[in-house]
Amino acid sequence: MKTAKASLSFREKFGYGLGDSASNFFFQVFNLFLLYYYTDIFGLHPASVGIMFMATKAIDAISDPLMGIIADRTNTRWGKFRPYLLWMAIPYGILGYAMFANPQFSPAGKLIYAYATYTLMMLAYTAINIPYSALMGVMSTSSLERTSISSYRFICAFAAAWVIGTFVTPLKTLLGGGNEAEGFRLTMLLFAGLSIALFWVTFATTKERVKPLQKNTDLKLDFKAMLGNGPWIALFLAAIFTLMNVAVRNGAILYYFKYYVGDDGTPIFLIFDKTAVFMSTGLFTMLAGIACTKWLAGKFGKRPLILVLTLLNAITLGLFFIIPADQYALMMVVNCIGTLFAGPMPALVWAMYADTADYGEWKSGRRTTALVFSALQFAQKMGLAVGAGLSGIILSMFGFVANEAQSDSSMIGIRLMFSIFPAILALLSGAAFYFYPLSDEQVKNISEELDERHQVSGDVAEKLT
Repeated sequence: MKTAKASLSFREKFGYGLGDSASNFFFQVFNLFLLYYYTDIFGLHPASVGIMFMATKAIDAISDPLMGIIADRTNTRWGKFRPYLLWMAIPYGILGYAMFANPQFSPAGKLIYAYATYTLMMLAYTAINIPYSALMGVMSTSSLERTSISSYRFICAFAAAWVIGTFVTPLKTLLGGGNEAEGFRLTMLLFAGLSIALFWVTFATTKERVKPLQKNTDLKLDFKAMLGNGPWIALFLAAIFTLMNVAVRNGAILYYFKYYVGDDGTPIFLIFDKTAVFMSTGLFTMLAGIACTKWLAGKFGKRPLILVLTLLNAITLGLFFIIPADQYALMMVVNCIGTLFAGPMPALVWAMYADTADYGEWKSGRRTTALVFSALQFAQKMGLAVGAGLSGIILSMFGFVANEAQSDSSMIGIRLMFSIFPAILALLSGAAFYFYPLSDEQVKNISEELDERHQVSGDVAEKLT
């Protein structure tokens, strides 16, 4: 017999984490390769791609909170959030593959196809990832336990990211036989199958335990509670700047190594080229940072820790602007240091998201877990889209031309995208984190008070199944 406050098993935490592995088999490919795929393989103009990334966020502005509202009001024998992992896995996998199917259309037809498949994929991502993210908030009421769950989540997420950073470039070469378009198509077919299977594992291994205190479903009150949640607003702004940073930096990686470093795909270690080794080692040290998250959070507290890590990460990002093109070893060292600092940050942030859901319920009496997570996920997607969109527009502004020797102007643009611009965005996210007011002690007190309310109301599930 365990309550919602008790420690969860390794099996359940790891099973939950595999859901983010499933997400990252597409999410990280989009971050690292999608802009490059659209410009250098599919043949779209970088500015057109940038505009597409930003314009389609108008749909997310509606679909993300709508999905949160729907998930909060879903009631099945499997819970509120878990059913979507079962129902949406196959559409998610099919649409992710379709984005890289490379149909032979006219230039206008290719742009329409890109708009259609990208938009539909983002809708599928919303329908499965908002419930998945909200699930963490109802697996346990313990803030420390949720930090542990979040650590498992991001170890699994960045393990998948490591696989992608390490193996996508050699996989597309091996599977495509030198044809990049065919290589991407077959690689994404493989990732689609893995994503579907892993989401189903998460569904089978997790349990929802925390139920809301409120009995009515007044939408106006739900939005009022969320918008009156000061800690949530700080995290909303931080999410936008953080993911803009991620999108601009990741969007520049292939351009930086192809045109500035001069990586022509020649292996430097086994089958891996400079780009793959750079991403692989960076993601490996990021995993090491994630593994330290629970210990660091317990020692220093989530808010002070994330402020320091954000500043240190910004410094390492900015250093890349002054590293010469022939100093590959130095790039590797600086990148590993930076990703080690960045490692604990995603797990800390997602644990803080769950804390804001508790704070909102404690303050207003209304638990809107999925709505809170959906709005924060919209902020992340907005940050990614604006960051990726700016990347395409910046490339165009600096005179980038695909698959040709770059001018001094376009080379400066690529270097700024890889260093100074993401460093500035990292500092802006740190400024937003500064205004997050909750200490770990306050969160603990809120959690204990909510446990008392739940016990009185009889709404905490007592049994594991």
